Amino acid sequence: MGLFPGWSPLLAVALGGACGATSRYLATRAVNQWLGSFLPYGTLLVNVLGSFLLGALALTFRERLELRPEVQLLLTTGFMGAFTTFSTFSLETWLLALDGAWGRALLNISSNLILSLLACGLGIWLLRPSP
Repeated sequence: MGLFPGWSPLLAVALGGACGATSRYLATRAVNQWLGSFLPYGTLLVNVLGSFLLGALALTFRERLELRPEVQLLLTTGFMGAFTTFSTFSLETWLLALDGAWGRALLNISSNLILSLLACGLGIWLLRPSP
């Protein structure tokens, strides 16, 4: 049985996601108001902080603390996944590296960076109004 009777993994992810998305919005807004707009500092903060927290949570769940699967899903896939998906990319890359798959880790980095930037540019280009 789950954390609460009838509580499904999907509900855990949804609840964590709502909290993570709200936290990302508030953190990004506060940091951008504080530091200005020279760079998107709020996004940088949530990406770096989210990567740190997901790494710490993953190690904690793997080696130090046993929590119910729903709680792990709420905190990792739900909260951290909505706080920043960059944290998932960071963890997956480190897991490849820790397994000794450095070539695959570098391929993951370059593929995500290049393909995501190209896809974003394509979306902008396709939907941009003609002059």
